[in-house]
Amino acid sequence: MHILFFSHNFPPEVNALATRTHAHCRRWVADGHRVTVVTCAPNYPQGVVFPGYRNAWRSEEAMNGIRVVRVGTLLAPNRGFARRVLYFLSYMVRAVLFGLTVPDADIVVASSPQFFAGWAGVLCARLKRWPLVLEVRDIWPESILAVGAMKRTRLIRLLEWLERRMYRAADHIVTVGSGYRRQLLARDVPADKISIVPNGVDPVDSARSFDRLAFRKEQQVTDKFVCAYVGTVGMAHGLEVVLDAAGQLAASGRNDVQFWIVGDGAERADLEAEVERRGLTTVRFFGMVPKSRVTDFIESADAALVHLRGTGLFGTVLPSKIFEIMQAGVPIVMGVRGEALDLVVDHDAGVAMTPDDAGSLVDCIDTISANPAAYRQGNTLVADQYNRDMLARRMLVTLKQHAGATLSSADLALQSAPRQAGEYRAA
Repeated sequence: MHILFFSHNFPPEVNALATRTHAHCRRWVADGHRVTVVTCAPNYPQGVVFPGYRNAWRSEEAMNGIRVVRVGTLLAPNRGFARRVLYFLSYMVRAVLFGLTVPDADIVVASSPQFFAGWAGVLCARLKRWPLVLEVRDIWPESILAVGAMKRTRLIRLLEWLERRMYRAADHIVTVGSGYRRQLLARDVPADKISIVPNGVDPVDSARSFDRLAFRKEQQVTDKFVCAYVGTVGMAHGLEVVLDAAGQLAASGRNDVQFWIVGDGAERADLEAEVERRGLTTVRFFGMVPKSRVTDFIESADAALVHLRGTGLFGTVLPSKIFEIMQAGVPIVMGVRGEALDLVVDHDAGVAMTPDDAGSLVDCIDTISANPAAYRQGNTLVADQYNRDMLARRMLVTLKQHAGATLSSADLALQSAPRQAGEYRAA
């Protein structure tokens, strides 16, 4: 089977979309399938092409057996609206033009965010008369409204109309959690048209060797409680709450807690400027780090913060980072409501934080500090139910079904296997 995959991000980028797409595609190749990924020159989140790459009209490389086609786009950093929409539109146009040159795909997969990658899949599949599986990882454009980046205008209403048309055009939709499934059902997507394949983690590398104490000594935090945020530093993540928590601790004479912000994004520069203005010496920024070092920062922390602004939409999100943190056995300060919070708290992997509430963040840190072993129990769940080997096979079965391929006995067994914890909660 030949899978044509439209994904706006791909390694060496390290965001959730790039990681998930690569993790699935390399496993499909190992299973004997051909995979072509159509993406951009790596540039996320600053809009600057990574060293060793160029924003050419078209370039190709092989990565773990995957054919990776990079199309030229109007690059833009991950902030603002107008320039990013032009960037996304340029990807859509270029991706479709390339897709039309592909002679023999059996199925098209298109992943959001971003929204126009989904439409690249719709247009290419329709023009070539190939089946389309849409992967929905964000409810867009509602997420723009949720962070206050735009108000509801005629443009937003047009995008919402296009969103619903995109869902209708797909032969099937794969989404990453039951909260998203409920959102799709509310948009009149039939229940039997939706499958859930959540994010997960690679099996633990038994050869991995990491000296946590040496790393903490290098960072001069051997006597501190470290609360680390690792991921995109964007509008949706509301990391002003970290600065406010640091300010509260400083005002009460405490310097026993250090906050790490590891990653980059639209809000990083403003947050750094505010830290400098307020003289918050316990907040440190590390910027973007290679994927190979992300786990070092997670494992070196005493707690990991997962936070999104306290809007209703973000209560449907299942952040991919929680699985990596749970696998590492690091307690989570869970500043996200809904399914994600239930998953973490029900499996003794962390404590509940009220989103956007600095006092709640401080209380969570103190709770974990008093009994850290009580919140390190999520790794067994992750190993059993959120293993990417299994999840990639589950999604492949869905692709085979809609490409008209014959399912093996192993495929049929996987179809009937028990699902993830909470996956089919009532919509």
